[in-house]
Amino acid sequence: MRSRRPSSRRRGRAKEKLREGRLSFKLNKAKRKALAEQLAVGEVTLESVEKELTTARRDPREDMPKPILKSDVLQIEDLKPGMILRGTVRNVIDFGAFVDIGVHQDGLVHISRMKKGKFVKHPSEVVKVGDIVEVKVVEADVKKQRIGLSMIL
Repeated sequence: MRSRRPSSRRRGRAKEKLREGRLSFKLNKAKRKALAEQLAVGEVTLESVEKELTTARRDPREDMPKPILKSDVLQIEDLKPGMILRGTVRNVIDFGAFVDIGVHQDGLVHISRMKKGKFVKHPSEVVKVGDIVEVKVVEADVKKQRIGLSMIL
């Protein structure tokens, strides 16, 4: 008797298609209704989930400009306090902004180190995702893989 489980080769191709956004499957109306009842969701919700699963997803940060990297700074061990670097803002959060300076770990610019002599209510007042900024290395903790940065040069 033949197993109902697809062969590993077919599963592998399906995973590859899913990664590339080429996987397309459509449930017919009867199957969609039965599956919606089984999952206790509406047919419209199930259709929406199906659509999202079959469309390719991209990381919006791929479109951002790449940071201008120094050739002598490749790893966190190469960072020294006081170094001035250029980087790209990758994420803005309530307490600061993460900046890609070309090492494998993004550095954090704390909200208190964004502007000299001026109170900053939220980091989005100063920077936005994709901005290229100059930062100074305040600390580089190799053990904890943390990089502290400042925009006050």
